[in-house]
Amino acid sequence: MNMLHQIAAITALNFRNLTQRFWPSMVIVVGLAATIGVLLSMMSVTQGIRQVYVNSGDQMRAIIVSASADGEGQSAITRDQAALITDAPGIAKGPDGKPLADRGLNMGIPVLRKDGSKGYTTMRGYGPMALKVRPEFHIIQGRMFRAGHREMVVGEGAQYLFQNMNIGDDVILPGGPWKIVGVFHSGDITDGQPIGDTETMLTALHKSAYNSILVRLSSYNSLETLRKALTTNPALSVKVERHSDWYNKISGDASRFLATLAYAIGAVLALGALFGCLNTMYSAVSARGREIATLRALGFSAFPVMVSVIVEALVLSVGGALIGAAIAWLLYNGKQDFFGQNVFHLTVSPGLVALGIIWAAVVALLGGLPPSIRAVRRPVVDALRAT
Repeated sequence: MNMLHQIAAITALNFRNLTQRFWPSMVIVVGLAATIGVLLSMMSVTQGIRQVYVNSGDQMRAIIVSASADGEGQSAITRDQAALITDAPGIAKGPDGKPLADRGLNMGIPVLRKDGSKGYTTMRGYGPMALKVRPEFHIIQGRMFRAGHREMVVGEGAQYLFQNMNIGDDVILPGGPWKIVGVFHSGDITDGQPIGDTETMLTALHKSAYNSILVRLSSYNSLETLRKALTTNPALSVKVERHSDWYNKISGDASRFLATLAYAIGAVLALGALFGCLNTMYSAVSARGREIATLRALGFSAFPVMVSVIVEALVLSVGGALIGAAIAWLLYNGKQDFFGQNVFHLTVSPGLVALGIIWAAVVALLGGLPPSIRAVRRPVVDALRAT
């Protein structure tokens, strides 16, 4: 009998006898289900945050902020600087010949979540070119705010998560209330934010500078033309980033922190699952000592016996991982949540499920290898004599 046939025969025998070791085997399945379920649940937050930032960026847009700013809220661009920026080469123009550039405002405001807890979200100001620069922005209820009026539209995510974010409600700012007149969908971070007219906000909030300028590029390669024109102008001190790169950089810090936290907790749980797997497989090998020795006496070589033990550990561990992944997907995939100042959808992607299976396979190999080595190293005579 060749090696593959021996492996198949012994492995099949192992699984036929699995019902006799059902509850000990469930230790592996449940342990890995819990480990992978928790890991993927936490990683779904990281995946969701990264995805919403990816959706926010556009390779055909560029964002201009102060040279020293790491975020829009830290940037300040005066009206005179904004005029120089919007006249720079490399910016696409509309049918009327006007540059497709939107002067934006960005600031945090307190909100109440639907569960009663306090939080913050970002309030933005959009100018008259906002919709031409952002074609993904669509009003789905009510109407768009009017320039010059204290009116706002809110993202559907904000309406879902926060109190007092329905049409007819007021957003209370230092200068007085702003009426919500519409709800929008954009599929990016602004879905969790209220938005009003930039110029009206500047006046009401006694501000004199914009936070950023968002422009649509005339072509993919025109970014360098725009960057050179703005960064070499002595009247300006700004940096120019492709919009997609800007959000990738911002999302990187948050997602790295959350991923590190998820891996740390997952590693602790995986360590517990590993000990459970080791204990279960050692018990299985001890209980089957005579059976394994008999197989060896009948001519089965050591390697197929060792592989069969590892395969059993792999099947139990991966089965547990799939159960944990299924639970995480059912409970969290697509669920809307709030992190920092951003609304996002938790995402249990196929890539995360694959990651969970790999974790389970590693635990199975580490937990199944020592018992399998012990099984084949034990002298056949001693195993046959054992009671």
